[in-house]
Amino acid sequence: MAATAPDTDVPDDTSDSHRPSVLFVCVHNAGRSQMAAAYTTHLSGGRVEVRSAGSEPAEQVNPAAVAAMAEEGIDITAERPTVLTADAVRVSDVVVTMGCGDTCPVFPGTRYEDWVLEDPAGKGLEAVRPIRDEIRARVVALLGQLGVPEAAAAG
Repeated sequence: MAATAPDTDVPDDTSDSHRPSVLFVCVHNAGRSQMAAAYTTHLSGGRVEVRSAGSEPAEQVNPAAVAAMAEEGIDITAERPTVLTADAVRVSDVVVTMGCGDTCPVFPGTRYEDWVLEDPAGKGLEAVRPIRDEIRARVVALLGQLGVPEAAAAG
């Protein structure tokens, strides 16, 4: 009977492995990648495993990015910039870079996209809103490509 317990866990592990994973990378992991990660989590209803990281992480998330996302009803105040690791790239199905150049490790079988977006660093809320809106549109398109419908409550 001891073998039954591991067998019952197998379907759960298998279903988790089919959940797409996306890593968003920018230099400071304080603006663009944080907004993209938050939108992906929010709009997918948790159906996508989401990570974000930076090649040279800042000490805190950009306050204008926090304010811009709050306007969308998404709270990123608890997020902290994280350093990019090869392991984070290795376990991701899709890696979206946003101006981090060649610092992102490349692994066979991983899909890479480079989103050319203005850096919100040092900009006020008025200047960050269009960046936020472009990120949202790109996240919606990415979710569509991944076959993940937007969550009913999102929007």
